[in-house]
Amino acid sequence: MFYDMTGHDHGGMLIPFTALVVPRPIGWISTVDSQGRVNLAPYSFYNAVSGSPPMVYFSTTGTYGDNPTKHSRRNAEETGEFVVNMVSAELAEQMNVTTTMVDYGVDEMKLAGLAPAPSRVVKPPRVARSPIALECKYWKTVEMPVEEGRETQQAVVVFGRVVGIHIDDSIVKEGRLDTLAFKPVARLGYSEYTTTENVWKMRRPDDPHYQ
Repeated sequence: MFYDMTGHDHGGMLIPFTALVVPRPIGWISTVDSQGRVNLAPYSFYNAVSGSPPMVYFSTTGTYGDNPTKHSRRNAEETGEFVVNMVSAELAEQMNVTTTMVDYGVDEMKLAGLAPAPSRVVKPPRVARSPIALECKYWKTVEMPVEEGRETQQAVVVFGRVVGIHIDDSIVKEGRLDTLAFKPVARLGYSEYTTTENVWKMRRPDDPHYQ
């Protein structure tokens, strides 16, 4: 079959794009607004984009209730900081709670029954139970092209520089992260998720330094 993304000629099939680019890591973004109120929301359009300097992004689409943009973007731009929390398998349900649409200023961390932990460099707290948290300084926002007829669904990409990393000691083995020790959650298509259940190594044939 061929799916025409310009005309959304689907023949009864649900839009496949996000179900094809999988699995996608989840950036569980914590921010604070100008009054210090905490916001926590997950984004499956999230990833690392550079190692030097260490940079990450998360992408938001559309408006949020009566607000012109998502709360995470607004807070990151206004305060210049955000934290990316890793969603481990044991935190999947709490992550799902934080997808709930609530009014600006409502603390989703409390809503999901999660305790905050202080960050070292930035003001937004991290999720205490998250095994990994990246403290980030906001860099810039890039606006994506607007599709005709979907002007209210414009996407933006928010970039940040990682300035500090929290790692739970229990997931470090012989100087390396043990991915299976915390089983990160990733997004698939529709309402489907997955966790990392197996890992294998493949060394690059022309680079003996990659172990």
